[in-house]
Amino acid sequence: MPLAITGSVVLAGVGVHSAFATPSADAVISEVYGGGGNSGATLTNDFIELANAGGGDLDLSGYTVQYLSGNPGPTTKWQATPLTGTLAGNGRYLIQEAPGSGGTAALPTPDAAGNINMSATTGTVALVKGTDLLTCVTAEDCAADSRVKDLVGFGTAVVHEGSGPAVGASNTESVARKTLVDTDDNAEDFTFGTPTPENSAGDTAGGDPSPQPTQTPPADAISAKIHDIQGTTRRSPLATKDVKDVTGIVTGVRTTSTSSTSKGFWMQDPNADNDPRTSEGIFVYTSSTPTVKVGDSVSVAGVVSEYYPGGYDGGIQSITEIIKPMVTVLSSGNPLPAPVVIDKKSVPTAWAPKGDSSGNIEYLDLEPTKYALDFYESLEGMNVQISDVRVVGATDAYHEMWVTTDPDHNKTKRGGVYYPSYDDPNVARLQVQAINTNDPFPMANVGDELTGVTEGPLDYSQFAGTYILEARKLGTHKDNGLQPEVTSEAKSNEVTIGTYNVQNLAPSDPQAKFDRLGHNLVTNLRAPAIVGVEEIQDNSGAVDDGTVDPDKTLAKLTDAIVAAGGPRYEYRQINPVNDKDGGQPGGNIRTVFLFDPKRISFVDRPGGDSTTAVDVTGPKGKPELTVSPGRIEPNDEAWNSSRKPLVGEFLTKNNKKIFVIANHFNSKGGDQDITSRFQEPVRSSEIQRVKQATLENAFVKKLEAADPKALIVSLGDYNDYQFSTALKTLTGDGKQLTDMINTLPVDERYSYVFDGNSQVLDHMLVNPSMLNSVTYDVVHINSEFADQVSDHDPQVLRVKP
Repeated sequence: MPLAITGSVVLAGVGVHSAFATPSADAVISEVYGGGGNSGATLTNDFIELANAGGGDLDLSGYTVQYLSGNPGPTTKWQATPLTGTLAGNGRYLIQEAPGSGGTAALPTPDAAGNINMSATTGTVALVKGTDLLTCVTAEDCAADSRVKDLVGFGTAVVHEGSGPAVGASNTESVARKTLVDTDDNAEDFTFGTPTPENSAGDTAGGDPSPQPTQTPPADAISAKIHDIQGTTRRSPLATKDVKDVTGIVTGVRTTSTSSTSKGFWMQDPNADNDPRTSEGIFVYTSSTPTVKVGDSVSVAGVVSEYYPGGYDGGIQSITEIIKPMVTVLSSGNPLPAPVVIDKKSVPTAWAPKGDSSGNIEYLDLEPTKYALDFYESLEGMNVQISDVRVVGATDAYHEMWVTTDPDHNKTKRGGVYYPSYDDPNVARLQVQAINTNDPFPMANVGDELTGVTEGPLDYSQFAGTYILEARKLGTHKDNGLQPEVTSEAKSNEVTIGTYNVQNLAPSDPQAKFDRLGHNLVTNLRAPAIVGVEEIQDNSGAVDDGTVDPDKTLAKLTDAIVAAGGPRYEYRQINPVNDKDGGQPGGNIRTVFLFDPKRISFVDRPGGDSTTAVDVTGPKGKPELTVSPGRIEPNDEAWNSSRKPLVGEFLTKNNKKIFVIANHFNSKGGDQDITSRFQEPVRSSEIQRVKQATLENAFVKKLEAADPKALIVSLGDYNDYQFSTALKTLTGDGKQLTDMINTLPVDERYSYVFDGNSQVLDHMLVNPSMLNSVTYDVVHINSEFADQVSDHDPQVLRVKP
């Protein structure tokens, strides 16, 4: 059950298709149209539209869009149009290409223009970092060209991403992304429809954005009610079929699209059947801005689709939709169907049924009174209501928050819900989202409340894979005044040790981030003598240019600590081999020791590098590291594409030796989501973490064998829970190491909030020699807040050596 993802940005449940193994996280080709000026076309020009799925601006200077014919020969040449300017975060960018002899409508003012005469039905378009023409003419060769930022093959194109090209392009229809979640599978990611060009200013023109019908349904289209389409399982019995006469009242309209949402509307049949398994609501995907209004009575014809956000392979559930819709408004101003109330009484306490022989639950009949996951699925697309709920996941950048409808279950000390085991995922959690990103939405922290009624259609998230209430009506935000914690001051005879994941820290980050981290370390953590820091990037950040040194990053961080009134920390670290430690591509994240030389000494032993393994030496009872700092078994396959543990030897003022291991285990990327169609979900990433834990446990045993009284601290971001197999392996079921999180009351055991669950990813572990001389604190300053400098909370250990 992948409840959290750290390090590199990974979409839970998203499968990666060959041949392109690194989907773009920001700039993507969002729409391609080659029918401009052709027979039957409205638009006079071909166009290519880009979109930015990320929040940061992208400088397009030096980029080109390039076009290749659908069936190229060995000597076929690419054609290029150079780009200038900026692709804004969450924005669009329009490139006008060659005109035809027909058409009546001009494109919106383009952001760039070329003269490529694209085919209306087949071809390949690439977004390229550079101005030199591509030379590849096969999918495999293009996949191997690092200059290709994104690529779309359409029609019968030989060069495409994934299982096949996008289909349906014609003189009158473009191919456009369903969402901006890029899975590198053109066939899965794109659909066809009326061209909808949009420039960087948000101007649109050409075609007819209305979902009104331009043709009649096929003769064999099936007259159906919404409950006929939804059926009694997770998949529609009419999937892929043409339907008509589907009637209902519009309950929500989405006019904006993001990387995780798409334009369209929800409709619900007010005349329900008597089967609680069949939903009466459904989403109609229009691709362009819908013109229907809430309260319209509509009749829809179209194709029933089971859409798997991010692709089928990841295990995510599908969304039952009507695509390619023809919509007729029958009347307006109608009352909405009464909302289904979701509360503590209505949500079953059991999470999900067991799947079939493969674990799949999507073909099982729903049991909405027995399982929470079935309950939510039975309401997919329907108008629902919650009242007077507590916030358990702070508002994020996408205008989303998490609430609970069961206020007492697993309540944390500060108002969240803690995650105690795989068997108790907190069934009453529900995401609340603004239907449109420009809708007003409160900046809420954990422990705040939404008072009164929140109402809207129940959707299934196209990003995280979870059920969300699309708020048409939002309750009133009540700020309950959550404050960042400050840890207790250490005693004069205590050495303090901290750990902090600073979330991809790079010199290009705003100075404000460094300043806040400095304040956190000095004020909230009270400047520990030793700090293990995770996710320090190299000097060029996410630019993949071969840089591995982090001295500029660490200089800015240590300067910020001094500016906040803290000590002048020194640091020790080992540069990784370029692009071999995972995380954000090009960033070369690593763990680093900061230490205050006035309070603690670092024992330097030369020879530690990216590929040399640290070992234990020295006489019995006086162990030493062979290199300090050093890395544990860095060449073992357990650490492939993952950070290697950094080990250091420290000396206190009274000459006591402390061995500290700083960790950042591999992320949960690739795990099936908690709401996966496979129950139980497969936690494939745990296999590698168990291997990593096994190696580190063996190293700890070496230290303990050399000196049973050795003082050993293992700390960092382990990307796993206190009850996981990986942590049990690392601690030797508590024999070699004690996980200090387990010494806290259960309502304080968390360092990270994901999907509304307060959970543990960060740990501090001590061996038996230390256990009776330490106190421990998780310092909650980030994970519960809408305004956070990192998504992790730091921790502090106070040691009496």
